[in-house]
Amino acid sequence: MYTLNCKGRLLLIEKPVVMGILNITPDSFYSGSRLQQMDEIVQKAEQMITDGATILDIGGQSTRPGSVRLTAAEELNRVLPVIQEIKQLFPDSFLSIDTYHAVVAKETVTAGVDMVNDISAGNMDTQMLLTVAALQVPFIAMHMQGTPETMQHNPQYKDVTLEVVDYFIQKISACKAAGIKDLIIDPGFGFGKTIAHNFQLLKQLEALQMFHVPVLAGLSRKSTIWKTLHITPEEALNGTTVLNTIAITKGASVLRVHDVKEAMEVIRLHDALSNA
Repeated sequence: MYTLNCKGRLLLIEKPVVMGILNITPDSFYSGSRLQQMDEIVQKAEQMITDGATILDIGGQSTRPGSVRLTAAEELNRVLPVIQEIKQLFPDSFLSIDTYHAVVAKETVTAGVDMVNDISAGNMDTQMLLTVAALQVPFIAMHMQGTPETMQHNPQYKDVTLEVVDYFIQKISACKAAGIKDLIIDPGFGFGKTIAHNFQLLKQLEALQMFHVPVLAGLSRKSTIWKTLHITPEEALNGTTVLNTIAITKGASVLRVHDVKEAMEVIRLHDALSNA
């Protein structure tokens, strides 16, 4: 069991939980996740909560391969009204901000966000780790080779799992040194990794258990699935369910997904199997 302190409110992870993706963007890789009108955003959030999501991850800009960066001000303009609305309507929900800007982290936590999810783990903004430490919220640190603009140009590893483990040895130490108390680690499927790298990392995901912190698996509808199966992201729900099942059997504590209902079914069935 893991206990995360979210500004004095405890998030208990006794079995795997689901993080629902709320992309407030016009250009995310999966068309079904692109939300821009407040009413459809609220409707999607309510449906995710009803379906069993423990955390809602709100992002104001796409980090798909080749995406163009927004400024922190542009990002805040997209996400702050959404955060305020969702927090008012669903005060018991746990909200995460998907950002690599420290100022966005600070402003959104002030507005009601409970944790910070940074694809760069502080590497794209040198103020991020100290900012999150001061905010006293959990930090989701992801592994990424390169940046969203360059990460898929030619990713190379001698041993992807070993290099991800080595990265987290250093990153967890840096987070603790900065004063961050609660961490979730994300191996970064699809971020600076080929399809072969992603499968190897998933196959050996239990290696991350050595850190004794929750592991997040973000596999939902990613190109590893749809390119392998020669389908589209819109057709990749079944493949997502298969890889999510493998992820939790190998120790993942958080499933970050577009489709909450199906991910919850994975967790319930795995729980039933574990208790059989």
